[in-house]
Amino acid sequence: MRYLMMVKASGFTEAGIGTSRDYAAKMLSYRRDLKQAGVLLAHEELQPSSAGLRVDYPTGGGEAEVWAGPFSIDQGLIAEFTLINVDTEEEALQWALRMPVPAGKGAYGIELRRLEDRLEQPRDPRQAAMELELKNYLQL
Repeated sequence: MRYLMMVKASGFTEAGIGTSRDYAAKMLSYRRDLKQAGVLLAHEELQPSSAGLRVDYPTGGGEAEVWAGPFSIDQGLIAEFTLINVDTEEEALQWALRMPVPAGKGAYGIELRRLEDRLEQPRDPRQAAMELELKNYLQL
């Protein structure tokens, strides 16, 4: 099961204020642990919302409205995310609880959400070509 751990933005992340070397080292170690456990799929930090755009669509339909950042922190902004693949929700929660928290940077929050399961696994194009060739052969 794939889970997305979204680290909530704060005034510090929105201002582009970096974290301490100690915290950076802890995060590097944490990502290494995720990788060694074979559960890490992706990890990215986002630029502050001042570098972002938002596209809103009216309720009744119509033209999209495009807004340039910055956006208010109370709108649930995300500062970074980590995508993991684990066997259970409990395992995902345990990884989220192990994520280091930067000291002295205000409130810190992580939202943990399961991704929808893929209905079909991506197919190897060579296999699809062979299947088509076989079907054509059998119809002769």
